Amino acid sequence: MPTMPVAARPCADFKLRPQDDPRRYHRARRFWHWLLRVVGVRLFARVEAVTGLENLPAAGPYIVYYNHIAFVDPLVIMAYLPIHTTPLAKVEAFHYPLIGWLPRSWGAIPVHRGETDKRAIRLTLSALAAGEVVLIAPEGTRNPAMQRAKPGLAYFALRCDVPLVPAAIDGTQGYPTFPLLPRWWQEPRAQVRFGRPFRLRGPRHATTAQLQAMTDEAMLVLAELLPPHRRGVYGRGRPARWQFVEFL
Repeated sequence: MPTMPVAARPCADFKLRPQDDPRRYHRARRFWHWLLRVVGVRLFARVEAVTGLENLPAAGPYIVYYNHIAFVDPLVIMAYLPIHTTPLAKVEAFHYPLIGWLPRSWGAIPVHRGETDKRAIRLTLSALAAGEVVLIAPEGTRNPAMQRAKPGLAYFALRCDVPLVPAAIDGTQGYPTFPLLPRWWQEPRAQVRFGRPFRLRGPRHATTAQLQAMTDEAMLVLAELLPPHRRGVYGRGRPARWQFVEFL
């Protein structure tokens, strides 16, 4: 099995290049975050409840990871995260008509799915090294029920020794919508639930299989925050004892 080195302290051996520093987007993000919070989620998604905000660490770096049901999920979650949040998004999202400018101006990280995207890996490590909050959908695509996640979640958490915060989202199917459309008036409405932060504890040189096992355990933590019909392959319930998860 291939091995991936894990830093002894947050991104200790990672050199942050000025051109990769996401903090250069902070000025633009202040405006977009205000627009997203005040206009976006109120106009295009009916958010019924957001709970667990007290579980968000006071400062970065840390990783927020979520189940992905609908297109608007990351936007709804980002509305309640700090402006120094760097999301990962599929590269196709940067070319959407009308809204492709948003991930570009926010400084989101484009990801080429189905391959080892070295640039996306470097930019994600750069964001964590800069003290950012990184937002990741570990499954890599939208599904009504959870599918098996990719091992990259554990790799980033271990590589930079940062906490993980699960964000369970539900009720967003059929969004974005608008007050004049039927979906706006229908149940269910969007709900976000942030869980307890934790760290993953694993070997310094983790194999791909070990990273997958750690990611799977992190996804079980997320599944506990969701209703049973959303848990999918992670519906088997928590283990008798957590092997890799250490709650903070």
